[in-house]
Amino acid sequence: MPPLGRVWRLPDGCEPGVMRLHQRGGGDPAYRIEDGRHWRGIRTPHGPATLVVWSRAALGEVHAEAWGPGAAWALGSVPGLLGADDDPAGFEPRHPLLIELVRRHGVPRVGRTERVMEALVPVVIEQKVTGREAFAGFRALVHRFGERAPGPGADRRLWIQPDAETVRRVPSWEWLRMSVDPARGRTVVTAARVAPALERTLAVEFDEAAARLTSLPGVGRWTAAETLQRAHGDPDAVSFGDYHVAKDIGWALTGEPFDDERLEEFLEPYRPHRGRVQALVARAGLRRPRRGPRMPPRTHLPATPR
Repeated sequence: MPPLGRVWRLPDGCEPGVMRLHQRGGGDPAYRIEDGRHWRGIRTPHGPATLVVWSRAALGEVHAEAWGPGAAWALGSVPGLLGADDDPAGFEPRHPLLIELVRRHGVPRVGRTERVMEALVPVVIEQKVTGREAFAGFRALVHRFGERAPGPGADRRLWIQPDAETVRRVPSWEWLRMSVDPARGRTVVTAARVAPALERTLAVEFDEAAARLTSLPGVGRWTAAETLQRAHGDPDAVSFGDYHVAKDIGWALTGEPFDDERLEEFLEPYRPHRGRVQALVARAGLRRPRRGPRMPPRTHLPATPR
């Protein structure tokens, strides 16, 4: 299967590292990084595809190749995936630490996959559980109901998420076997039933997209924001409701952890770029010290990893 390939000269900050937001843990079956090359298994509107993206910084170029029925679509998505459609103009880092982080790292670019279900499904699985549980549940879903990525993706054990019709038919006991409780399983299945409508949220303004997402039972503010960050490329989406985000941003900028209310007040002057503050702090690896015991994984579900 011969690949399709393209080369771009993209704006500053549009480099393959932007794609890391889409990686679901080190064992993500749909994402690999090998020798600086980022590999993704994608279910495009035209079928499955394997995409690999890498940069040649000395030449100022981004290279990509793709295989499979969706190869042309996957290649066409690369500039948007790396943030070329994002406009960071107007972002003013007012805090001294943010000014320094921008000096070191530049203004974060926000990419978009334009695949809403691809972003939403793993986010729902991550609701209110430890990262270990979430990543294990997502891997189980992909391995049991997904498919191998085409071309060299298969050689790299790269997978593609199951399509919405397949997810819709996953029975309740299978979700339990994957260590996904009934509430999260129902939310994913409900989303799969209205998948075409969810994909249409890409054509509306970010606020309207958030309203449509949160109208779905089981999808709240955090789930919508995490989806908007990835699928829609919303630079204002902040993960309010996350166990760590508010605390880490507050600790990094003031030395004291924030709650969501205080974080919202702090970020208000940064509209419509509030998500860039979250991205800057995360990119710098700044987080409050973790002194307490870690939350243990639950043991009452049949397939809970130990």
